[in-house]
Formats: sequence, structure tokens, C-alpha cells
Amino acid sequence: MMNASFLIRLWSIAALLLLSQLGQAMPAEFEYKRHAPEGEKFLSYRIYWPEGVDNASPIPLVVFLHGAGERGSDNDRQLIHGARDLVWYSIERQEPLIIIAPQVPLDERWVDVVWDERVHRMPEHPSDSMDLLMGLLTELLSDSRIDTNRVYLTGLSMGGFGTWDLIARWPDTFAAALPVCGGGDTDTAVRIKDIPIWAFHGSDDTVVIPERSRDMIQALQLVGSNPRYTEYPGVGHDSWTETYQNFEVLDWFFSQRRGD
Repeated sequence: MMNASFLIRLWSIAALLLLSQLGQAMPAEFEYKRHAPEGEKFLSYRIYWPEGVDNASPIPLVVFLHGAGERGSDNDRQLIHGARDLVWYSIERQEPLIIIAPQVPLDERWVDVVWDERVHRMPEHPSDSMDLLMGLLTELLSDSRIDTNRVYLTGLSMGGFGTWDLIARWPDTFAAALPVCGGGDTDTAVRIKDIPIWAFHGSDDTVVIPERSRDMIQALQLVGSNPRYTEYPGVGHDSWTETYQNFEVLDWFFSQRRGD
């Protein structure tokens, strides 16, 4: 006979799948926003504010970076994978989270590198979209409602590359990072060695080869860091579904605090 905790978990998974299909029928909505500093460039993004945020203690901020397939100008596709899973976790665990999900235009990338190469070197300058995101985050982190010791970064595929890139550019900002099926510059390991990192990849990924994550983990270990790494046997490029729906992973993620 199935126990109560198993039945509750089964119900949660079924409800999550249903809500993912319904899209906008999530219990709370992401607001449409645009970050438009001086000049022609702008960054579209969606932001989720939990209820009661104005009357609460400072709340953690999660930065979610989408993959290549979710690029565009609709300011909506970036929510297809992962972002709503984070909302569902927040609701289920009663863990208030502010979640920001920016969108890269079709002809741009979070990091100006080739994804299917064996290695890359971090560009000297951030991509246009990453530069705009950094400007947006600078503004957000001045908001007293955000707990600056609990700022988290995660992304999948192209966003996984973005995650490795951004923590290397801003190593003193993030409490923890979850790069999913991405890749980084192994020479940056010494910059990010003090950041709690848990990376994920599918063993059969042919879009971004798993060596990209393995190499980053090895580089971190060589400089004295203790990152976590999960490689899903027999899984291809979609290593994000299992990751973002795993509450044990997210429990670890949101238990980290900057400076611990």
C-alpha cells in the first residue's frame, strides 16, 4: 500500500504537468517587463513576485537563463522550460522566491561562443544580452526587498553557458549556481572556486557534449573547490526536466547563502 508522502508527491507531479500544459494557469503570473537603458538596445524579461513581498523580510532572487530554442521577441518562450518549475517549488515548499527570466533575441546568445566545440575561452566582453542583464541585475539588487546574500543563478543549454560565464564575471554576487548542460572556460575555475556549484548533464548529449561539464568540474577540483556533478545515464540534451523538478536539488540550491 502506498504511503501518504508518496501519494502527495505523485499528486504534486501530476499537478505540475497539468499546469505546464495550461501555461498561463499557474497560481501566480510572471509580469512582462523591459529593461531599456539609454540607446536602442533593450532586454525583455519576465519577473515573478511572490505574494506579500512588500511586507516580508528580504526575499531571495533567482536568475533563470533559457536555452537557444527559447530565444525570440515574444517575452514568453523563455518560460517553457524550468521557470515555472521554480514557481511550483516556491509554492510547494512555502519558500518565497523572486524569479527573473530574461529573453535573448533570435540572433544573439548569452555568451558569444560556439556551443558544440570541445573548449572555449571566455570572451573579454559580455555579449550584448549579458551586458544588459548585468545592468538590470545591478538595478534589482538595489531593491531592499531582495536578499543580496541569497541571489541564485541557473540556466539550461545556452543558459548553462551563460551561467558559467556570469559567475566568472561576477563571482562575489551569487550564493550558488546550477548550470545545466552548458560549458565554461576552465581557466576561470580559480575565480569561481568559492561558489557552491551543482552541474548537470546527460551522458548521451550530442548538442553540448558532457565533457563540457566534466571539464569544468575537474578544473574546479584542481583548484581546491568541491563542486557537485550529476550526469544522467542514457539521457540526451534534455537534462533540465529532471533537474528542475527534483526538490532535493532545489532544497540544496536555496539552502546556500553567500559567505557561508
